Amino acid sequence: MCTVCGCGEGEARIEGAVHVHADGTVHSHSHEHAHEHDHHHHEHGVGGDLDFGAGPARAHAPGMSQSRMVQIEQDILAKNNGYAAENRRYFDERGIFALNLVSGPGAGKTALLVKTIELLKGKVAISVVEGDQQTSNDAERIRATGVPALQINTGKGCHLDGHMVGHALERLQPPDESLFLIENVGNLVCPAAFDLGEHHKVAILSVTEGEDKPLKYPDMFRAADVMLLNKCDLLPYLEFDADLAEANARRVNPDLTIFRVSATSSESLAAWLSWIEAGLEAQRGQRTETVATLKRRVAELELQLAGK
Repeated sequence: MCTVCGCGEGEARIEGAVHVHADGTVHSHSHEHAHEHDHHHHEHGVGGDLDFGAGPARAHAPGMSQSRMVQIEQDILAKNNGYAAENRRYFDERGIFALNLVSGPGAGKTALLVKTIELLKGKVAISVVEGDQQTSNDAERIRATGVPALQINTGKGCHLDGHMVGHALERLQPPDESLFLIENVGNLVCPAAFDLGEHHKVAILSVTEGEDKPLKYPDMFRAADVMLLNKCDLLPYLEFDADLAEANARRVNPDLTIFRVSATSSESLAAWLSWIEAGLEAQRGQRTETVATLKRRVAELELQLAGK
Protein backbone atom coordinates (compact mmCIF):
# COMPACT_ATOMS: atom_id res chain seq x y z
CA MET A 1 0.00 0.00 0.00
CA CYS A 2 1.30 3.46 -0.83
CA THR A 3 1.06 4.65 2.78
CA VAL A 4 3.69 2.05 3.57
CA CYS A 5 6.08 2.13 0.63
CA GLY A 6 5.81 5.88 -0.01
CA CYS A 7 5.34 5.45 -3.75
CA GLY A 8 5.61 8.66 -5.69
CA GLU A 9 6.66 10.78 -2.72
CA GLY A 10 8.11 14.04 -4.01
CA GLU A 11 7.04 13.40 -7.60
CA ALA A 12 3.75 15.29 -7.71
CA ARG A 13 3.51 18.13 -10.21
CA ILE A 14 0.76 20.73 -10.22
CA GLU A 15 -0.05 22.08 -13.67
CA GLY A 16 1.74 25.35 -14.35
CA ALA A 17 4.08 24.80 -11.43
CA VAL A 18 6.99 22.52 -10.76
CA HIS A 19 7.94 20.11 -7.97
CA VAL A 20 5.93 20.11 -4.72
CA HIS A 21 7.41 18.44 -1.64
CA ALA A 22 5.83 17.40 1.64
CA ASP A 23 7.48 20.28 3.50
CA GLY A 24 5.87 22.80 1.16
CA THR A 25 8.97 23.73 -0.85
CA VAL A 26 8.51 24.09 -4.58
CA HIS A 27 11.33 23.73 -7.09
CA SER A 28 12.52 21.62 -9.95
CA HIS A 29 15.11 18.83 -9.81
CA SER A 30 15.48 15.16 -10.49
CA HIS A 31 14.51 12.83 -7.69
CA GLU A 32 15.92 9.39 -7.34
CA HIS A 33 15.82 6.97 -4.48
CA ALA A 34 16.14 3.26 -4.10
CA HIS A 35 14.26 0.86 -1.88
CA GLU A 36 16.25 -1.89 -0.26
CA HIS A 37 14.39 -4.69 1.47
CA ASP A 38 15.52 -7.99 2.86
CA HIS A 39 13.76 -10.86 1.14
CA HIS A 40 12.12 -13.41 3.38
CA HIS A 41 11.00 -16.71 1.90
CA HIS A 42 7.72 -18.28 3.03
CA GLU A 43 6.77 -21.90 2.55
CA HIS A 44 3.08 -22.46 1.91
CA GLY A 45 1.13 -25.62 1.42
CA VAL A 46 -0.33 -26.29 -2.00
CA GLY A 47 -4.07 -25.74 -2.42
CA GLY A 48 -4.67 -22.88 0.03
CA ASP A 49 -5.18 -19.22 -0.81
CA LEU A 50 -2.63 -16.64 0.30
CA ASP A 51 -3.82 -13.62 2.28
CA PHE A 52 -1.16 -10.95 2.78
CA GLY A 53 -3.73 -8.51 4.14
CA ALA A 54 -4.60 -10.47 7.26
CA GLY A 55 -2.06 -8.82 9.61
CA PRO A 56 -2.51 -5.66 11.68
CA ALA A 57 -1.22 -3.48 8.80
CA ARG A 58 -3.62 -5.17 6.34
CA ALA A 59 -0.80 -4.99 3.80
CA HIS A 60 2.59 -6.56 3.07
CA ALA A 61 6.02 -5.16 2.31
CA PRO A 62 9.00 -7.54 1.99
CA GLY A 63 11.47 -7.15 4.86
CA MET A 64 9.22 -4.86 6.93
CA SER A 65 7.43 -5.88 10.12
CA GLN A 66 3.70 -5.37 10.58
CA SER A 67 4.28 -3.02 13.52
CA ARG A 68 6.65 -0.86 11.47
CA MET A 69 4.16 -0.74 8.60
CA VAL A 70 1.38 0.33 10.97
CA GLN A 71 3.56 3.10 12.42
CA ILE A 72 4.53 4.43 8.98
CA GLU A 73 0.92 4.47 7.84
CA GLN A 74 -0.21 6.26 11.00
CA ASP A 75 2.50 8.90 10.58
CA ILE A 76 1.67 9.54 6.92
CA LEU A 77 -2.08 9.68 7.44
CA ALA A 78 -1.78 11.93 10.50
CA LYS A 79 0.21 14.45 8.46
CA ASN A 80 -2.31 14.24 5.61
CA ASN A 81 -5.25 14.63 7.97
CA GLY A 82 -3.81 17.93 9.16
CA TYR A 83 -3.75 19.28 5.61
CA ALA A 84 -7.25 17.89 4.98
CA ALA A 85 -8.59 19.65 8.08
CA GLU A 86 -7.19 22.95 6.77
CA ASN A 87 -8.88 22.36 3.42
CA ARG A 88 -12.21 21.53 5.07
CA ARG A 89 -12.01 24.66 7.19
CA TYR A 90 -11.36 26.66 4.00
CA PHE A 91 -14.44 25.14 2.36
CA ASP A 92 -16.70 25.60 5.38
CA GLU A 93 -15.72 29.21 6.01
CA ARG A 94 -16.65 30.05 2.42
CA GLY A 95 -19.73 27.86 2.04
CA ILE A 96 -18.06 25.73 -0.66
CA PHE A 97 -19.39 22.21 -1.26
CA ALA A 98 -16.51 19.82 -2.05
CA LEU A 99 -16.78 16.33 -3.54
CA ASN A 100 -14.05 13.75 -4.12
CA LEU A 101 -14.87 11.45 -7.07
CA VAL A 102 -13.11 8.09 -6.93
CA SER A 103 -13.21 4.97 -9.10
CA GLY A 104 -11.08 2.47 -10.96
CA PRO A 105 -9.68 3.45 -14.36
CA GLY A 106 -12.26 3.51 -17.13
CA ALA A 107 -15.36 3.79 -14.93
CA GLY A 108 -16.37 7.00 -16.70
CA LYS A 109 -15.53 9.63 -14.07
CA THR A 110 -14.50 12.35 -16.52
CA ALA A 111 -17.42 11.91 -18.93
CA LEU A 112 -19.83 11.94 -15.99
CA LEU A 113 -18.11 14.99 -14.56
CA VAL A 114 -18.37 16.83 -17.90
CA LYS A 115 -22.10 16.10 -18.14
CA THR A 116 -22.68 17.12 -14.51
CA ILE A 117 -20.85 20.42 -15.11
CA GLU A 118 -22.80 21.13 -18.29
CA LEU A 119 -26.09 20.72 -16.42
CA LEU A 120 -25.08 22.75 -13.35
CA LYS A 121 -22.76 25.51 -14.54
CA GLY A 122 -25.60 27.92 -15.17
CA LYS A 123 -26.75 27.57 -11.56
CA VAL A 124 -23.53 27.59 -9.55
CA ALA A 125 -19.84 28.47 -9.96
CA ILE A 126 -17.73 25.32 -10.35
CA SER A 127 -14.01 24.61 -9.97
CA VAL A 128 -12.34 21.28 -10.72
CA VAL A 129 -9.14 19.50 -9.72
CA GLU A 130 -8.03 16.63 -11.96
CA GLY A 131 -5.66 13.96 -10.66
CA ASP A 132 -3.70 11.66 -12.98
CA GLN A 133 -0.23 10.19 -12.99
CA GLN A 134 0.56 11.90 -16.30
CA THR A 135 -0.96 14.24 -18.95
CA SER A 136 -3.40 17.13 -18.65
CA ASN A 137 -5.97 15.48 -20.94
CA ASP A 138 -8.78 15.41 -18.40
CA ALA A 139 -8.25 19.01 -17.25
CA GLU A 140 -8.42 20.10 -20.89
CA ARG A 141 -11.74 18.26 -21.30
CA ILE A 142 -13.10 20.03 -18.23
CA ARG A 143 -11.85 23.46 -19.34
CA ALA A 144 -13.66 22.92 -22.65
CA THR A 145 -16.93 23.16 -20.68
CA GLY A 146 -16.00 26.72 -19.64
CA VAL A 147 -15.14 26.10 -15.99
CA PRO A 148 -11.67 26.45 -14.42
CA ALA A 149 -9.75 23.21 -13.91
CA LEU A 150 -6.29 22.44 -12.56
CA GLN A 151 -4.37 19.30 -13.41
CA ILE A 152 -2.27 17.59 -10.73
CA ASN A 153 0.13 14.93 -12.02
CA THR A 154 1.15 12.53 -9.27
CA GLY A 155 4.06 10.83 -11.07
CA LYS A 156 4.43 7.39 -9.52
CA GLY A 157 1.87 8.30 -6.86
CA CYS A 158 -1.50 6.56 -7.05
CA HIS A 159 -3.73 9.13 -5.32
CA LEU A 160 -4.19 12.79 -4.46
CA ASP A 161 -3.55 13.98 -0.91
CA GLY A 162 -4.58 16.88 1.28
CA HIS A 163 -1.36 18.80 0.66
CA MET A 164 -1.79 18.68 -3.13
CA VAL A 165 -5.40 19.87 -2.88
CA GLY A 166 -4.33 22.72 -0.60
CA HIS A 167 -1.98 23.96 -3.31
CA ALA A 168 -4.77 23.59 -5.86
CA LEU A 169 -7.02 25.80 -3.72
CA GLU A 170 -4.32 28.48 -3.70
CA ARG A 171 -4.17 28.37 -7.48
CA LEU A 172 -7.90 28.09 -8.26
CA GLN A 173 -9.28 30.43 -5.58
CA PRO A 174 -12.84 29.01 -5.86
CA PRO A 175 -15.65 31.54 -5.28
CA ASP A 176 -17.67 31.53 -2.06
CA GLU A 177 -20.72 29.25 -2.04
CA SER A 178 -19.49 27.35 -5.09
CA LEU A 179 -19.06 23.69 -6.06
CA PHE A 180 -15.54 22.21 -5.86
CA LEU A 181 -15.12 18.89 -7.67
CA ILE A 182 -12.05 16.67 -7.30
CA GLU A 183 -11.50 13.81 -9.75
CA ASN A 184 -9.02 11.54 -8.02
CA VAL A 185 -6.52 9.24 -9.71
CA GLY A 186 -8.20 6.11 -11.11
CA ASN A 187 -7.54 3.66 -8.28
CA LEU A 188 -9.91 1.83 -5.92
CA VAL A 189 -7.31 1.22 -3.20
CA CYS A 190 -5.13 4.09 -2.00
CA PRO A 191 -7.52 7.07 -2.40
CA ALA A 192 -9.78 5.44 0.17
CA ALA A 193 -7.28 6.19 2.93
CA PHE A 194 -6.55 9.83 2.10
CA ASP A 195 -8.93 12.54 3.28
CA LEU A 196 -8.69 15.58 1.03
CA GLY A 197 -10.96 17.80 3.11
CA GLU A 198 -13.99 16.95 0.96
CA HIS A 199 -17.48 16.74 2.38
CA HIS A 200 -18.23 13.45 0.61
CA LYS A 201 -16.39 10.72 -1.26
CA VAL A 202 -18.37 9.64 -4.31
CA ALA A 203 -17.45 6.17 -5.59
CA ILE A 204 -18.24 5.44 -9.24
CA LEU A 205 -18.87 1.86 -10.35
CA SER A 206 -19.47 1.14 -14.03
CA VAL A 207 -21.81 -1.61 -15.24
CA THR A 208 -18.91 -2.78 -17.43
CA GLU A 209 -17.17 -3.86 -14.23
CA GLY A 210 -18.18 -6.79 -12.02
CA GLU A 211 -21.09 -6.79 -9.56
CA ASP A 212 -18.65 -7.98 -6.89
CA LYS A 213 -16.31 -4.98 -7.21
CA PRO A 214 -17.50 -3.48 -3.85
CA LEU A 215 -16.65 -6.79 -2.14
CA LYS A 216 -13.21 -6.94 -3.74
CA TYR A 217 -12.38 -3.32 -2.84
CA PRO A 218 -14.34 -2.77 0.39
CA ASP A 219 -12.22 0.07 1.79
CA MET A 220 -13.28 2.44 -0.98
CA PHE A 221 -16.98 1.68 -0.81
CA ARG A 222 -16.88 1.82 2.98
CA ALA A 223 -15.23 5.25 2.86
CA ALA A 224 -17.74 6.61 0.33
CA ASP A 225 -21.05 8.26 1.17
CA VAL A 226 -22.43 7.98 -2.37
CA MET A 227 -22.08 5.43 -5.15
CA LEU A 228 -22.89 6.26 -8.77
CA LEU A 229 -23.70 3.15 -10.79
CA ASN A 230 -22.56 4.47 -14.13
CA LYS A 231 -23.06 3.64 -17.82
CA CYS A 232 -26.55 2.28 -17.10
CA ASP A 233 -27.46 2.93 -20.74
CA LEU A 234 -25.44 -0.22 -21.51
CA LEU A 235 -27.44 -2.51 -19.21
CA PRO A 236 -29.60 -3.95 -22.03
CA TYR A 237 -26.44 -5.18 -23.76
CA LEU A 238 -24.61 -6.65 -20.77
CA GLU A 239 -24.96 -9.55 -18.38
CA PHE A 240 -24.75 -7.30 -15.34
CA ASP A 241 -27.07 -7.55 -12.34
CA ALA A 242 -27.49 -3.96 -11.12
CA ASP A 243 -29.56 -5.03 -8.11
CA LEU A 244 -26.82 -7.45 -7.04
CA ALA A 245 -24.14 -4.75 -7.46
CA GLU A 246 -26.12 -2.41 -5.21
CA ALA A 247 -26.73 -5.18 -2.66
CA ASN A 248 -22.99 -5.96 -2.57
CA ALA A 249 -22.19 -2.28 -2.05
CA ARG A 250 -24.65 -2.09 0.85
CA ARG A 251 -23.15 -5.24 2.39
CA VAL A 252 -19.97 -3.20 2.74
CA ASN A 253 -21.69 0.10 3.59
CA PRO A 254 -25.39 -0.08 4.58
CA ASP A 255 -25.64 3.73 4.64
CA LEU A 256 -24.49 4.21 1.05
CA THR A 257 -26.65 6.46 -1.13
CA ILE A 258 -26.82 5.02 -4.65
CA PHE A 259 -27.82 6.64 -7.94
CA ARG A 260 -28.07 4.88 -11.30
CA VAL A 261 -26.69 7.24 -13.92
CA SER A 262 -25.40 7.60 -17.45
CA ALA A 263 -23.45 10.44 -19.02
CA THR A 264 -25.55 9.97 -22.15
CA SER A 265 -28.84 10.75 -20.38
CA SER A 266 -29.65 14.02 -18.62
CA GLU A 267 -32.79 12.42 -17.16
CA SER A 268 -30.75 9.73 -15.39
CA LEU A 269 -28.74 12.44 -13.63
CA ALA A 270 -31.73 14.25 -12.11
CA ALA A 271 -31.53 12.65 -8.65
CA TRP A 272 -27.72 13.03 -8.56
CA LEU A 273 -27.98 16.72 -9.43
CA SER A 274 -30.70 17.26 -6.83
CA TRP A 275 -28.43 15.67 -4.22
CA ILE A 276 -25.61 18.08 -5.17
CA GLU A 277 -27.94 21.08 -5.02
CA ALA A 278 -29.12 20.02 -1.55
CA GLY A 279 -25.49 19.79 -0.43
CA LEU A 280 -24.77 23.26 -1.79
CA GLU A 281 -27.76 24.67 0.06
CA ALA A 282 -26.70 22.99 3.30
CA GLN A 283 -23.21 24.46 3.00
CA ARG A 284 -24.60 27.93 2.39
CA GLY A 285 -26.93 27.57 5.38
CA GLN A 286 -24.09 26.41 7.60
CA ARG A 287 -21.95 29.35 6.53
CA THR A 288 -24.80 31.81 7.23
CA GLU A 289 -25.34 30.27 10.65
CA THR A 290 -21.61 30.44 11.44
CA VAL A 291 -21.41 34.10 10.43
CA ALA A 292 -24.48 34.92 12.54
CA THR A 293 -22.96 33.14 15.53
CA LEU A 294 -19.72 35.09 15.15
CA LYS A 295 -21.61 38.37 14.93
CA ARG A 296 -23.52 37.57 18.12
CA ARG A 297 -20.29 36.70 19.88
CA VAL A 298 -18.67 39.97 18.77
CA ALA A 299 -21.71 41.90 20.01
CA GLU A 300 -21.50 40.14 23.38
CA LEU A 301 -17.81 40.97 23.72
CA GLU A 302 -18.45 44.61 22.81
CA LEU A 303 -21.11 44.82 25.53
CA GLN A 304 -18.74 43.29 28.05
CA LEU A 305 -16.00 45.76 27.13
CA ALA A 306 -18.44 48.69 27.29
CA GLY A 307 -19.46 47.69 30.81
CA LYS A 308 -15.93 47.78 32.16
